[in-house]
Amino acid sequence: MTRRSISGSRGLVTGASSGIGRAIAVELARRGASLVLVARRREKLEELTAELKSFSGRFEIVAGDVTDPAIRAQAVERAQESFGGLDLLVNNAGIGAVGRFEDADPDRLRRVMEINFFAAAEMIRAALPLLKQGNRPIVVNLGSILGHRAIPRASEYSASKFALRGLSESLRAEFSPLGIDVLLVSPGTTETEFFASAIEREEYPWGKQKGVPAELVARRTVRAIERGRHEILVNARGRLLVGLNRFFPRLVDRVLARYG
Repeated sequence: MTRRSISGSRGLVTGASSGIGRAIAVELARRGASLVLVARRREKLEELTAELKSFSGRFEIVAGDVTDPAIRAQAVERAQESFGGLDLLVNNAGIGAVGRFEDADPDRLRRVMEINFFAAAEMIRAALPLLKQGNRPIVVNLGSILGHRAIPRASEYSASKFALRGLSESLRAEFSPLGIDVLLVSPGTTETEFFASAIEREEYPWGKQKGVPAELVARRTVRAIERGRHEILVNARGRLLVGLNRFFPRLVDRVLARYG
């Protein structure tokens, strides 16, 4: 495992205006990183940079949609121009959708995959030349417990996170000779604006589950970055689901089928 110090590192965080992305940005800044912060809401990014001024790093914002190639290119260029390179890429931007597959417009699947998977993959591609020259570089992909075990009424979201998990595992092997680490972070339910910003917001039939704070996810993510971890499952409930599915998949199938 590659041990690394966050202090003095140069990072790029997508989806940085709220939730886990914002919390990760704050945690990285607290430990001395300089960051390019990317999100659609400029006012939220400006509020965040004002909060980060007390830390030692430098902070740049790029307001726009990460599905836009021009925004991805601008973010990478800003890291090069402002910091002279890039050591850390955090692919956090994402969106959810809740509802039965048969009731959904086909555009829902395409939209979720575009943001959660394709944008992350292409951000890695855009950042790769800088990462190859970085100091102990690492790519961090924010996946989900639902990338390990899918649940009903979240088919599109689950599929996007399974795809991101597969990409992470493949690139970890490909990037190893380049000296680039790949960390997959799989949170469970987290207290963020995730459901408020979902494409569709049907309630899960089992009701709202209390999530862990975004700050906890951020602390564990940054600790994993420092320790050179390859994958973390952030909370106990998520680890339990993954464990049950590994050893008792038919039981999990039967339980989840009740909510189909």
